Amino acid sequence: MEFRKIIHIDMDAFYASVEQLDNPELRGKPVAVGGNSRRGVVAAASYEARKFGVRSAMPSARAAKQCPNLIFVYPRFPRYKELSAQIRKVFFEYTNLVEPLSLDEAYLDVTENKIGLNSATLIAKEIKKKIKERTGLIASAGISYNKFLAKTASDMDKPNGLYVILPHEAEEFVAKLPVHRFHGIGKVTAEKMVKAGIFVGKDLRNKSLEDLIRRYGKSGKYYYNISRAIDARKVQPSRETKSISAERTFEDNIYELAEINQQLDRIGRISFERYKKNKDKGHTVTIKIKYADFKQITRSKTVDHGIEKETEFIETVFALMTNDLLTEEGIRLIGVGISNFKKEEEPKEEVQLTLEF
Repeated sequence: MEFRKIIHIDMDAFYASVEQLDNPELRGKPVAVGGNSRRGVVAAASYEARKFGVRSAMPSARAAKQCPNLIFVYPRFPRYKELSAQIRKVFFEYTNLVEPLSLDEAYLDVTENKIGLNSATLIAKEIKKKIKERTGLIASAGISYNKFLAKTASDMDKPNGLYVILPHEAEEFVAKLPVHRFHGIGKVTAEKMVKAGIFVGKDLRNKSLEDLIRRYGKSGKYYYNISRAIDARKVQPSRETKSISAERTFEDNIYELAEINQQLDRIGRISFERYKKNKDKGHTVTIKIKYADFKQITRSKTVDHGIEKETEFIETVFALMTNDLLTEEGIRLIGVGISNFKKEEEPKEEVQLTLEF
């Protein structure tokens, strides 16, 4: 069996590390990026602050109580985007199969790469080194044969981590992994699993697909697969193309899938109304999710024909909102868009069919 070679790069405490990079007086001190107000929220915390239990999405007032010497710094997103662009340039020196998840993390498929290096581990080491040399920032890397394992691996040895899960090690690794460390299993769900006697991957694997779906709905299938180290998702490069979109930032974070779907439907229909005025037809539908900690991800799907009907557009939007996008911290913004516009060709009088063998 031939395995893919996937790297997940995750910048260590990205926003806070940028602030410490640009302001030497902050280095070695507990730093929180975010507003220091009654309704403020921590967007990122330095590792010095994390020792006091300060973490992203925590109310600023609570963070200040846990760490009296905490230094609050207002976010500078243009600067974060600038450095993120430099980091992505490094990625594209090795592969075009780059799927950004946010400003500070991305998947790379290096099965076939631009430098002809067979070892994904050596490529990850080179990428970490180049990022440090060009930006002064530290990245952690996870390497494995699918996205779930690579993402899990990148979090195993932070900061400045490099962790590899080889194919023959995967099942045993997952079997021993506590459920709260599974990507896609949030804090509340993990607590419910522990109460149900599911402590590690082996316990999860012992549950039938039917049982997991009964307990956890659609997420049950995802849990069934990852407990067996199975993840068929491909690394999907993002398209920097013209798009028509609509988005909304919520006054209060939203958590429940029903409310999320309601907002997706409403925002999607607004986006489609704008799209109908466009002469060319779009082939790529994208959703954007921004979380309470300001991390942002996008998911896209491309079809081989121009989208014309609102029903198809909305159905595609809902298909992109998979359970692994849900977090316990909540969602602060949802966006829906369509891009990859092409002029529809006139039908030809004669069509030559080609059979592929």
